[in-house]
Amino acid sequence: MSKAERTRQFIIEASAPIINKKGVAGTSLTDIMEATKLAKGGIYGNFESKEEICVEAFLYLRSNLANKLDLAVSQGNSAQSKFFNLMDVYKNDMNMVEGCPILNFGTEADDTNPVMKEHVKKAAFSSQKRFFTILEDGIKNKELAVDLNPEAFSIKIFAMVEGAILCGKLVGNQQMVIVLDSIKEEFKRYVL
Repeated sequence: MSKAERTRQFIIEASAPIINKKGVAGTSLTDIMEATKLAKGGIYGNFESKEEICVEAFLYLRSNLANKLDLAVSQGNSAQSKFFNLMDVYKNDMNMVEGCPILNFGTEADDTNPVMKEHVKKAAFSSQKRFFTILEDGIKNKELAVDLNPEAFSIKIFAMVEGAILCGKLVGNQQMVIVLDSIKEEFKRYVL
C-alpha cells in the first residue's frame, strides 16, 4: 500500500465513527480534521469532497459489520446456532455509541442523498440475504419446517433488528433485548 493509500485509509478509519454517530450533515470538515490531525489540504488532497469521505466511511463500517456477522455465522454448525450467533452479535456488539451504520446512514440518506441511499440499500439487501441463506439452508437440511417462508421472514427479521437497535439507542437496552429475544423465540417455532 502506497503512502497516499495509507493516508486515505487513515482518513476513512478515523472519520468513520464520527460520521456514523453525527451523520453526514452533522459532521463538519473540522470534525474530520480534528480526528485525523490533518489540514484541509491533507484531506482534500486525498478526497474530492466530504461526500466521498462519507461514502467511503459507510463502506468501511459496512465491511466491518459484515465481517463480524459472517464470522458469527461461520462459527455455527446448525441453522439455529448460526441464527442465534447473528442475534448475539446484534445484542452484544451493536450497542456501541456509534450504532449500526445501515440504520444511521439509511435514516439520513433516504431522501437527501441518492448515492448513499444506493449503498445503504445494497447493505440492507446483503443483511437480509444473510438471514435468508441461513433459513433456506435450514429448510434444505431438514432443520427448519418447510412452512417457514425464508424471504418474508428474513425481511421481517432485518426490520425488527434495525428497529431494536433504534429502540436501544433511544430508550435503552432493555427494549432492544426484548425484541431480539422475541425474534429468537419466533425462530424456535420452526426448528424441527
